[in-house]
Amino acid sequence: MSTATALDPKTLMRSVIARIATGPEYSKDISREEARDAMRAILNNQADPIQAGVFFIALRMKRESDDEYIGVLDAIREIEISATADTDEVAILADPYDGYNRSLSAAPFLPALLAACGLPTVATGVESMGPKYGATHKQILRAAGINTDLTPAEAAARMSGAGWAYVDQSRFAPRLYDLTGLRTTIVKRPTLTTVEVLLAPVKGAKKTHFITGYVHKPYPRVYALLARHAGFDHSLVIRGTEGGVIPSLRQDSRMFVVHDKGEEQLVEIKPRELGIEQEVRAPLIPGMDDASELESHVEAFDAAKVSVQAAEAGLAALGGQKGAGYDSLVLGAAIMLHGLKKAGSFAAAAEMAKKALDGGAAKAKFLA
Repeated sequence: MSTATALDPKTLMRSVIARIATGPEYSKDISREEARDAMRAILNNQADPIQAGVFFIALRMKRESDDEYIGVLDAIREIEISATADTDEVAILADPYDGYNRSLSAAPFLPALLAACGLPTVATGVESMGPKYGATHKQILRAAGINTDLTPAEAAARMSGAGWAYVDQSRFAPRLYDLTGLRTTIVKRPTLTTVEVLLAPVKGAKKTHFITGYVHKPYPRVYALLARHAGFDHSLVIRGTEGGVIPSLRQDSRMFVVHDKGEEQLVEIKPRELGIEQEVRAPLIPGMDDASELESHVEAFDAAKVSVQAAEAGLAALGGQKGAGYDSLVLGAAIMLHGLKKAGSFAAAAEMAKKALDGGAAKAKFLA
């Protein structure tokens, strides 16, 4: 039995905070078991909210160790609600839970396109989250007329038919979702922002895959580590715009691939080799150019309005209308289909995606 397990929650939180919150020179890492038990106490409302906030801020300021990340992940996996689909495999697509506020994201429409190409896919997310409070998958899909309140069991049942679904954190990890208010108060990105995307509300009967995005260089290694620990069979960690799963349309990017729970491998992504010739990084928000700074519009950002705009643009792209949205779907799907071994090359995967878009199969899946 670990020392952490032997302590009552209040004593544990005092002990942990005393070590992780002592400044840049003297803060110490805690064990995996202590991180797990502290996170358990927070999820079970056994920790004072101020202590919970200090716990997350101190970990962030100190920089989380691998064991701390794993411990927090272990605790939230214990309270996860999940179901197994009647399909051999399922891909979990975890875009930034705080959404998009610099572009019209096409990512919410990727699961339907991937399903049309033979890859059952489940997107996860929340209604709204800081620090960006951008347009999220849930808001965009709801604006497009999709039911965003499925339980994991209901989503799993859709995998053998529609082949895709969205499941909200409030449905697959309600106790984690209940910390939204605390996270809003904290303001800055806590450890939870990294680890929560590793939950899988729907699993494949044989294999479950993980797809997420990143911006900052340290994260691919961390995501690969956590994905192996969580048991995902294949994982894709993609350097995308706004930290999402779709890279820039106008410049080369990269992703890190983990096959069969092995080590991560770097793969270069070159949009022009797929026939994508765009001058913008991503579909633009009307009235905002590609060079606009976030600070110039953040206070005026209207997530509800942008979600409707993103839904309209996404539905048009899903229906085969050419433009930045269409190219975003082709690029995103090509990366994922090739990365998860559904196509022998990026070019072949791109052709699969274009055929599904142009022939109407992708939109049919979306409306199924």
